[in-house]
Amino acid sequence: MDSLRYRPGVGIMLFNRSGLVFIGRRRKENVPPHLRGAYEWQMPQGGIDCGEDPYGAALRELREETNISSAEFLAESPEWYSYELPLEVWKKNPRGTFRGQRQKWFALRFAGPESEINIDEPAGGHEPEFDAWKWERIDRLSGLIVPFKRPVYEKVVAAFGQFAQAGE
Repeated sequence: MDSLRYRPGVGIMLFNRSGLVFIGRRRKENVPPHLRGAYEWQMPQGGIDCGEDPYGAALRELREETNISSAEFLAESPEWYSYELPLEVWKKNPRGTFRGQRQKWFALRFAGPESEINIDEPAGGHEPEFDAWKWERIDRLSGLIVPFKRPVYEKVVAAFGQFAQAGE
């Protein structure tokens, strides 16, 4: 595993006008049984395609996972954040080519009606990532994510915490 590299990715902290953050509950088939009920929630995230810029990837991933296109840019993380996959997760990875992810995060403000959010039939015909979603307080996010991603979430919360207030 030492020779494996990090998969380049993006994450999106999407705030509503009340300063709450969008999180989705990962579909049951994407969550190991021992984590079900405890760490199923996450913010939208995904990989960067070859030749794609990180912000473009963030907008694409947001649309592919939530159908949201009405989002305004607030900020970009000051650095890339990385996490390593636990050995038991890495062994189950069919590609087995990455030791974890290196992510650039973006803070966005949702500017559309909630009816725009459609996790069951996301844009582009992609398979749904989530089976439920909600707006959550920023201080609760780290406790809802799988433990190996928690340090990244703590950095994202620190970087974007100022946007967790009601916005215009």
